This record gives sequence, structure tokens and C-alpha cells, in this order.
Amino acid sequence: MKLIDLHCHILPGVDDGSKDLQMSLDLARVAVDQGISHALLTPHHMDGEYVNHKQDVIEKTNEFQKKLDSNQISLTVFAGQEVHLTGELISAIVEDDVLFMDETNRYLLLELPHNGIPEYTADMIFDLTTRGIVPVIAHPERNLGFQEKPDKLYEFVKMGCLTQLTSSSYLGVFGKHVQELTEQIIKANLGFVFASDAHNFKGRRYLMKEAFDKLEREEGRNKAQQFNINAKNIINGDDVGDTDYVRISELTKKRKRFWLF
Repeated sequence: MKLIDLHCHILPGVDDGSKDLQMSLDLARVAVDQGISHALLTPHHMDGEYVNHKQDVIEKTNEFQKKLDSNQISLTVFAGQEVHLTGELISAIVEDDVLFMDETNRYLLLELPHNGIPEYTADMIFDLTTRGIVPVIAHPERNLGFQEKPDKLYEFVKMGCLTQLTSSSYLGVFGKHVQELTEQIIKANLGFVFASDAHNFKGRRYLMKEAFDKLEREEGRNKAQQFNINAKNIINGDDVGDTDYVRISELTKKRKRFWLF
């Protein structure tokens, strides 16, 4: 199964990911070894530390593709951004300084602050969805707000959001609690795609193949295939199929009831 990576930081020298071209090429080789054929390059944008303007990312991505080709690395890359939730987001979209995950400007990789869920998040999601934009929430399992109130994720998915889970979260790289929440999100059908969020060769590394192997082993081949189909549909701007998602609290209630007998 050829994999599509919708979130990675291997564009050289633009954020806290790859530091230079050589590192980026080495990371790209690892991606190919993992079975990844296409990748969306998603440097941080408007997160208070990094600003990566749309046109700059497009130009740097095109240059990087040329370097990949000349080094015979069979990875196709596309220009994207990991767009931070900010009050300036709508203005940036109107000013055409935001890159979407697809060429039809339908799917937006949206990062919430790591330490919680701002009060205006639901209003912003409503504003985006009324414009025909589908927010794809980046790594919700690593967000303290969702960790404290997992059912908030259900509410946002019900409003029209999708979610992108980090493959290494599913494998315990960020600790047991994050791993368990990732597993719960998947079992509640609130997870839609895996992405690597690769930054380097250590903690934030490529573990896509391992995550898909675990997903197939624990949730079945159909679920693993669906995650990859969803990634393909997102990057093509196509519909992502509906799932019967439930609140995570409903899963825990069922589990507790089961143990009564």
C-alpha cells in the first residue's frame, strides 16, 4: 500500500523541522522507505513563531522537488501549511496567504494551541465551514484541551471537521496517555487519517508504516485502507466518506458496563 503523508516538516530551513537541504533529502529517503509516495509539506504558519507565506512555500517546494528528482528520490511533494488557529485566520484566507491541503481550497490543516482549546474555536470552525472550508484538526490527541475533554472532538467533527492523527502518537512516542487517547479516537471513528508530522530522525520521526501495521492488526484491513483512501481524497479535494462516530465517553461507559458482569 502506497502511503500519502499529509503533514510533515521536511522543507529545509523554514521552521522547527529539517534544518538544511541534506537533512531534508535524508528524511525524504526515509519517507520513501516507509512506503510514502506523496507528501504535503506543511511548515508552521502564523503560530506566533513562524510565518511561512503561501508564495514562499510554493517556490521552496518547487525547488525541493527539483532536488528530490535530481537525487533520484521518488517522492512527490506538494506545498502546504500547518495553519495555526488565530483571530487573523480569516483575513489571511481572504488575502490569499493560506495554502490548503488540496487545489480546490476545500481542506485546511488547522493546528490548535497545544495547551488548550480557545473559546472562539467553535465560532471559527462555523465561519470556516460556512465558507465551504473543511478544517482538518492536526494531532488533536496531543492537545491538552482534548485530553481533558475528549468529547469536544466529537462536537467539532459533528460541526464538519475532520481529524489528522500523528502516527507516532499511536505508537506511544508521546507517552501512554496520548497513545490511549489516539486509540480511543480511532475506536470512536473520530480519526480520519494518519500523518507523520516528521521533524527529525529522533522523537519526531517517520513511523507511518508501523502505525498502519498496528491499525490493520488491531482494527482490521478495511480501517487501514480507509485511512489511506481518506488521505488521497483530501489531497484531491474529494469527499471523505461519513462514519458512524460516537463520543469517546460512550466508549468508556460501554467498557465499564461490560466489566460489571
